[in-house]
Amino acid sequence: MDFNNEFKHPPVTTGDWFLSILVANIPIIGLIMLVVWAIDKQGNPNKANWAKAKLIWYAVAIGLGFIFIMLMGIGAVTGVFDDMKLYDF
Repeated sequence: MDFNNEFKHPPVTTGDWFLSILVANIPIIGLIMLVVWAIDKQGNPNKANWAKAKLIWYAVAIGLGFIFIMLMGIGAVTGVFDDMKLYDF
């Protein structure tokens, strides 16, 4: 096992994590930066793994949102919600 290669990258500092999370939470730019950090071979592997994990969470959230929208659409088309009195006060 090559320990010199394993510890080649210094730990990511708190300030760097703070800025990374801040940039990642900007709507379009954050998504682009997550992809850049995830595929960066020269950068810190800890940040790359974090970016990959965050992209996976985004994919899961989009998938679940798509399933929810499809189920609501199917329910609306089939008349499941017709008997519900949503606006009856």
